[in-house]
Amino acid sequence: MTTPRILIYLLRRDLRFADNPVLHEISRSCQLSHQPYTHLLPVYIFAAPQVEISGFLISESERSPYPEARSTTSGFWRCGPHRAKFLAESVWDLRKSLESAGSGLEIRTGLVGQIVKELIDTYTNNAKHGEVVGVWMTSEEGVEEQREERDVKRAVESVGKDFKLWTDEKYYVDDRDVPFKTPRDLPDVFTSYRKQVEPLRDAPRRTLPVPKRLPPLPGFVPGQTTPFKTPNSLEETIRCLIKPLEEDLGLPNPPKWPSDATSAHPFLGGEIAGHERIKHLVETGNMTTYKDTRNGMLGLDFSTKLSAWLALGCVTARQVHQYLLDFEDGNTNLGKGVQGYGKGENRGTAAVRFELLWRDYMRLCTRKFGHRLFRVEGFRNDNSAAWTYPDKDKDAQKKIMRFLEGTTGTGLIDASQRELFLTGYTSNRARQNVASFLAKHLGIDWRIGAEWYECLLIDYDLSNNWGNWQYTAGVGNDPRGEARVFNPVKQAFDYDPEGAYVKNWVEELRGLQNPQYVFQAWRTPIEARKEVKLEGIQWVEDPLKKIEFRISNHGGRGRKAPGKGGKAGGSRGGGGSEGANGNRGGRGSEYNRRGKAEKTRGQGRMGTMDKAIWNGAVSTQ
Repeated sequence: MTTPRILIYLLRRDLRFADNPVLHEISRSCQLSHQPYTHLLPVYIFAAPQVEISGFLISESERSPYPEARSTTSGFWRCGPHRAKFLAESVWDLRKSLESAGSGLEIRTGLVGQIVKELIDTYTNNAKHGEVVGVWMTSEEGVEEQREERDVKRAVESVGKDFKLWTDEKYYVDDRDVPFKTPRDLPDVFTSYRKQVEPLRDAPRRTLPVPKRLPPLPGFVPGQTTPFKTPNSLEETIRCLIKPLEEDLGLPNPPKWPSDATSAHPFLGGEIAGHERIKHLVETGNMTTYKDTRNGMLGLDFSTKLSAWLALGCVTARQVHQYLLDFEDGNTNLGKGVQGYGKGENRGTAAVRFELLWRDYMRLCTRKFGHRLFRVEGFRNDNSAAWTYPDKDKDAQKKIMRFLEGTTGTGLIDASQRELFLTGYTSNRARQNVASFLAKHLGIDWRIGAEWYECLLIDYDLSNNWGNWQYTAGVGNDPRGEARVFNPVKQAFDYDPEGAYVKNWVEELRGLQNPQYVFQAWRTPIEARKEVKLEGIQWVEDPLKKIEFRISNHGGRGRKAPGKGGKAGGSRGGGGSEGANGNRGGRGSEYNRRGKAEKTRGQGRMGTMDKAIWNGAVSTQ
């Protein structure tokens, strides 16, 4: 009997069956007369530094050998409940697709390099069950992710096996078509990069087909090493991921669901759900109208909301592009009868491509700047700002807690923060304002906001979250830098003129009719406060920031007081839609020596703020 020759495929953020170059090549090669491998072992690992895995312990008496998966600056969980659920759904969706092609997917928990070594060693010690001939994985840009790649490469090549790192092809412009040879040649301004790759409609490569057949799983697969267990269902996986996370995530007064409020992001994770979403957007005409609706804040379809699937590689940017092409050229019946069908590129579809390219650009910035993505001084290496750090300022600790709980007293900020906590989503427009509020109105270390978004956002993406927070804070690649300041009151009047979004998530304000009071409740007259039961509420009477902006008595444009925060202009935003993910914010000197002292990204230690806040040293009173 021939000994099985096993190829291990490590999956991370390439959780799709179609348009997957690794699976495409495996499917092609398994049809050759001389097959380089007889069996395929796809493996997904919940990596201990990035996702808390203590919920997978065999019993309550066991202890995890790894530090908790907490952020370095603030001590927040790296992956909160909303993204954990979406991630689990995406992993199990892919498992079903692989099984349909004759393969499967093994789920593990721990350190990526260590698990690969254990798999190889087990097969080596049980040679009759098979020989690992190689390990393949897709490259990524993050510091942590590249450390994983080095660890795997070392484990594989140390025993003379083949290691291959594949190019990540989930982006809009393929790496082979990027118009420069080295990362340092990437322009520091997005517009300059965009002009190098235009016309955008012609930029992407063709998508790859669905694999027809894959090699089977090996007859013998080494199990999960103790003290962890392998989940046997999607439901069990979700329970294990969420079990260690406190329901309130450590907030003394967490937001509560308002009556009649619904999530703007109720979607399931996985490739199938991602494609259904794209089809829905085409069929309903929302791709055509995207340019006009993308700054909305309430509802399901004001933006594409594809970013969560794009971040995990459940769908690729070039697949989105292909749907747009087919609609524009009338190649399929999808969207037939919808405005713009068969009439070429329109304002909406062009805007979607523009946003997809922004995701590309942020990823390339991570490649260029590396660990500077996590430094308080940002890409610009800007040490000029006098940031406020919570370990040195107890008043800042109280402000941060109110910021997290959505009790700042600024309506748009509070609505966004409550929506984020409860649903894992908030709009692109809201994210820009939240980041600017923390970094520029409060002057607090922007990385605290970036880490909170990392914890809570369903659509968290390393490059887009951290790059966008830097951008809004003025230390990233925004040409206007610190000069761009969002006035969240003006922005609320511009994008939520009746206050519907704010009142949807800040239920206490629903009794107010005047938007000026909804957006800044402290302006509400005393008698009116009594009538709507706002009297005595701290965030109403003592907002963190009184921002000068009023609508003129004649109903014209609002005016801002000199020096009190400018307009948004064309600032890049967050990741509520397909563009970025998170926001930008922060600048100045170092906090906790992150970056300069090369602290490990996501090593799971409690930050200084965490020690102060989560141990109850801070209250909102």
